[in-house]
Amino acid sequence: MQQITALKDLLQEPKEILITTHHKPDADALGSSLGLAGYLKKKGHVVTVVTPSDYPDFLNWMNGNNDVITYDTATNDELVKKLINQAEVIFCLDFSSLSRINEMGPYVQEASATKVLVDHHLDPEDFAQLIFSDTRAAATAEIVFELIRDLGDQALIDVHIGECLYAGIMTDTGSFRHPSTSRNVHLIIAELLQVGVNTSNIHRLIYDSHTETRLRFLGYVLKDKLTVLREFRTAYIAITAEELKKYDSKTGDTEGLVNFALSIEGVVFAALIIDRVNAVKMSFRSVGNFSVNDFARKHFQGGGHRNAAGGIAFEPLAATLSRFLQILPEYQDQLLKDN
Repeated sequence: MQQITALKDLLQEPKEILITTHHKPDADALGSSLGLAGYLKKKGHVVTVVTPSDYPDFLNWMNGNNDVITYDTATNDELVKKLINQAEVIFCLDFSSLSRINEMGPYVQEASATKVLVDHHLDPEDFAQLIFSDTRAAATAEIVFELIRDLGDQALIDVHIGECLYAGIMTDTGSFRHPSTSRNVHLIIAELLQVGVNTSNIHRLIYDSHTETRLRFLGYVLKDKLTVLREFRTAYIAITAEELKKYDSKTGDTEGLVNFALSIEGVVFAALIIDRVNAVKMSFRSVGNFSVNDFARKHFQGGGHRNAAGGIAFEPLAATLSRFLQILPEYQDQLLKDN
């Protein structure tokens, strides 16, 4: 209650506000950012949303998307630095570590603005003056809805804000099938339906708007790149930079691939390992009690949630995959337990 009172006092008068979220924003990152931005603009604040990288085209329909500034070291570093320095309040959404916003991290760290962290990941860094962190929340968009409500402004949530928040909650719950889908989630969705959010249309925009090339890439990956290790109840997909180039892969084209590996009967741990040239990026998913958060933190400089996490390696793809396979026997007993 003390934190929400402090936030209400902070936002009492119009402010210059900057909102940012993590590298390669997903629907929760962008949806919570644009949903919050829409609300703050209604309250009279001057709001700028800056993302540390591009994001998938299938999110471009969100209200406010055209005003988003995408940071690029070569083209707008000075502009973004200026926006950060002149901001009175900086909202940090859907990430728990400043390293997740790449080159923008030091700028935000050194800024004089009051920083507000809104997030649902484990182990948040201590860089913000106000922290709204709830690891039980299914999505950051869920927390944003609650903040608006607790500030006494739920009536300001219109269909455009509601669509952004719904997209974040829908995707981070896996279309409401993950264990994080709580009673609270369904109550919030009921409120968003009340303001006129078209849920089936949002689902179509996000999940059913693929290019032909992306579908052919998916077919190739599932046919030729999926490996199942029954002795570890594990499946993984490893993709080279050359394969990404061959299929003209765009941001978002690999999103969700790891879930196909996890959907295999008997598999409790899945990994997607991608050569991004400057680094190897990894997505980990699990079911049951196996913590991919612990796995990613211990071995691949990453983290996230118990059943969904990410990691990174700065060695070639072959070496990273070899290390991953050498690590698995250490977890064999855990993976073979009933989950």
